[in-house]
Amino acid sequence: MKDVFTWRFAVPAQAIDFNGHANNVEYLRWMQDAALKHSTHRGWGIARYLECDHSWVVRSQHIEYLRPVFADQMLALHTWIVDFEGNHSRRQYLIECTHSGKPVARGESLFVCVDTLRGRPRSISPDFIADFDTVPSEVAALKILRQRPPATV
Repeated sequence: MKDVFTWRFAVPAQAIDFNGHANNVEYLRWMQDAALKHSTHRGWGIARYLECDHSWVVRSQHIEYLRPVFADQMLALHTWIVDFEGNHSRRQYLIECTHSGKPVARGESLFVCVDTLRGRPRSISPDFIADFDTVPSEVAALKILRQRPPATV
């Protein structure tokens, strides 16, 4: 089965800024948290990265904000790896309101694999690649999500 990871959570009150909705920095934090949760779910938690002397750093981020979100609103953050190429990997995200099913944001991160001892880019571990499926696009991810049984919230 193709690997689209979903994390459901309520927007915490501390995420709300003076405009009355979640601050843009929070979306970045949620994307980072979801990537780590996905990785851990697939057997690649922090301890395993340290054991293998490699990690990931972000080269670039893009977030498109579609709708504001508010305190206590329930969200589903879906994430998947798009590809592996050389020493980098692209990951995409789709954040939806669980009540309406409407997207509130989407994003993409370009990660570079680094050797933690040298701090330099390195090839992605074949073991890591073997533990993750790739999903080439948001359209493909949505198709996978629609085939899942409905989630209980």
